[in-house]
Amino acid sequence: MDFTEYQRESRKTAQVVNTTHNITYPTLGLVNEAGEFAGKIKKIFRDKNGVISETDRQALKGELGDVLWYLTQLCTELNLTLEEVAAHNIEKLFSRLERGKIGGDGDHR
Repeated sequence: MDFTEYQRESRKTAQVVNTTHNITYPTLGLVNEAGEFAGKIKKIFRDKNGVISETDRQALKGELGDVLWYLTQLCTELNLTLEEVAAHNIEKLFSRLERGKIGGDGDHR
């Protein structure tokens, strides 16, 4: 199979997805901003041997603020508070810790 054939055949499995829901934009924004944060971290390790300067720290703070903004908008769209999301996460993590399941993968460990 070549890429032309793959492109033609893969199109048969594509779906048109309605993206007018209010959750779409903040979801895409969250992923974008998290990617920007990850990109900055990658460059710190690639170019600076993992040493985070004050300038880097401030730039990372800005990206984390953007992540927080989009996360907050998603919570609002889902009728959740940041507090209840944080509390749920800590409860889940401590349950895993107590059961010796903090490592590994899977949502229900």
